[in-house]
Amino acid sequence: MLNSLAERCEMIPIRNKRNGSGSPRKSFRLLRCAVAASWFAASLVAQKSDGVALRARAVLGLEGVGHSSSGQLSIQEDALVYSRSEGPAVRMPLSAIQGAFLSQQDKQVGGLPMALGRAATPYGGGRAIGLFAHKKYDFVTLEYSDSNGGLHGAIYQLKKGQGQTLIEQLGGKGVRVRGLELATGKQRTETDNAK
Repeated sequence: MLNSLAERCEMIPIRNKRNGSGSPRKSFRLLRCAVAASWFAASLVAQKSDGVALRARAVLGLEGVGHSSSGQLSIQEDALVYSRSEGPAVRMPLSAIQGAFLSQQDKQVGGLPMALGRAATPYGGGRAIGLFAHKKYDFVTLEYSDSNGGLHGAIYQLKKGQGQTLIEQLGGKGVRVRGLELATGKQRTETDNAK
């Protein structure tokens, strides 16, 4: 596969814009080949990892991590790993996780400037701004036991849809998943009508 990639890079004709001749510019061709090769190598590395690293915020309860700390959450071999840029990674063995819960919440974005803008908008325009000032997030709550047998809880905030991915990966690794299921409104209506 790599040989065919190199052959394709040699066959790319590049025209010189100054005089319009067909002479190739080797540096640009080399750059184009290097980019293609790096994409190929990156795809190979991504295939070898166990799970995808998800951007997450450790809201509360993770030992050794401050509240609302940002980082990457991934499943590596037999552990859930939360890696931060400012400190060491925290590994939580999957066997220590007692349960995983998934919920979804709206959160107002924009902070104080957005709230003041809503209040200052005349004729009830602040309500219209409020429609666009909310963002949905998934919250994953984990119950886990530490090395001393104490029961703890950790709450992670993820972008909408990523919590379901994490819960499915944890369930596939044997962790007991409980709590709310994310279903579409149509599925919820059908379930309510069936009762």
